[in-house]
Amino acid sequence: MRITINLPQQTLELRDDDACLVRRYSVSTASKGPGEQNGSYCTPRGHHIIRAKVGAGETANTVFVRRRPTGEIWTPELAAQFPGRDWILTRILWLSGKRVGVNRLGAVDTMRRYVYIHGSPDSVAMGSPGSIGCVRMRNSDIIELFDFVPVLTRVDIDDFHVVCANWATQEAAAMPLREAVFVAEQGVPPEIERDEFDALSQHAVAYDTAGNVIGTGRLLPDGHIGRLGVAAEWRGRGVGRALLDALIDEARLRGYTELILNAQVQAADFYRPFGFVDTGPRFIEAGIVHQAMSRSLRPS
Repeated sequence: MRITINLPQQTLELRDDDACLVRRYSVSTASKGPGEQNGSYCTPRGHHIIRAKVGAGETANTVFVRRRPTGEIWTPELAAQFPGRDWILTRILWLSGKRVGVNRLGAVDTMRRYVYIHGSPDSVAMGSPGSIGCVRMRNSDIIELFDFVPVLTRVDIDDFHVVCANWATQEAAAMPLREAVFVAEQGVPPEIERDEFDALSQHAVAYDTAGNVIGTGRLLPDGHIGRLGVAAEWRGRGVGRALLDALIDEARLRGYTELILNAQVQAADFYRPFGFVDTGPRFIEAGIVHQAMSRSLRPS
C-alpha cells in the first residue's frame, strides 16, 4: 500500500502494491499552502511514511489532544464552547519525513511538527485548504483508511498535478518539455523523438501550481509506455511516479492486459517497484542503451 496526497487537487489516493487505485478521498490541507519550516502552519511536501497509528477502536468523533483521547466526543455544542480549537478527531496517522534537510530533521522535521492525517468535524469542508498543516479527512474516511494501511506505509505529498488527454490537446504543452529533456539534454535526434505514434497515444502531462509543464509521458494503443521525461529541477520529487501512475490508470481504463516499455538502463530501477521486469537483452536506441521491460495488468 502507498498513499499520495495531492495539494492542488485536495485529494488522497490509496494504491496497492500493483499501483492499482484502491480509494480516492477528498481532504483539506493547510490554508497557508505547502511548506516544511517549523512554525509555518503549512503542509509539508515530499516522501513520508506513517510513523504511528493512534486511535484504533475509538468511537467516531473522539477528541484527541497530543495524540491522547480527552474523554470528549465532538458535538456542535462542544464546538460552540471552544470556537478556536483545532479539532483532531477519531483516528490519527502520524507522518514522518524521509528526506533529510527537506522534511526530516532540523527545522523541517515533519514528525516534530506533529503533522497528521486525522479526522475532522462533519462541518469542516473537504476539497479546499483549511487546516493549520495537517491533512484533514471526514471521520468515516479516516476510519476506512486507518484500517487499510500499516505503520511504515509510504505517503507522498505532491504540489503538482497530472492531466491525461490526447495529443491534440497536449501537444503544445508536452513538446517543449520533451525537446528539452530528450533532444537538448540527451541528444536524441528530433526526427526520432517526434513520431507518428503521438497522434495515436494518450499523453500524461504534469503541471506545477503556476501551470508550468514539469513532466510528460505517453501510452500507445499497444500498451507501450514511452517518452517519460521530467524537468531537471523537478527530478526526485515524485513527478515520474505520478506520471507512471496516471498512465497505468489510463491503461486499466482501456482494458489493456499488459504494459511494455523500453527503459534507459540507468532508469530501469525506477520501473521495477511498479512491477516491470526485464524481458530481453539490452539494446541501443538513439545511441542510448535500453532495457525492454513489461508487466501484466489486472483490472482495477
